[in-house]
Amino acid sequence: MEQLVRADIQAISFQPKSVVDEVLQNVRTILTTIRGSVPLDREFGIDGTLIDQPTPVARAKLTGEIVAALNQYEPRVKVVKVTFTEDGDGRLIPSIRVRIDE
Repeated sequence: MEQLVRADIQAISFQPKSVVDEVLQNVRTILTTIRGSVPLDREFGIDGTLIDQPTPVARAKLTGEIVAALNQYEPRVKVVKVTFTEDGDGRLIPSIRVRIDE
């Protein structure tokens, strides 16, 4: 089953309704966490220093960061495609199409 996940902050559910909901929530958490901000696992999340890179460089590096982080921290998903939208302030917002094998 393929799902599209946007890197946006949503409410956390401590009792997800299904395994799919749990996995998608985990993916969003990984995508919205800056590496170095989790005290007991400083490698968790995405590299925040990419924010100052030129947009084409940031897209390429973020894609690699996202794939590596999801492979390490949520092995129940396989990344199918990473795309980006840009808001009015120049921020890149990743959308990740993932496949969840149930």
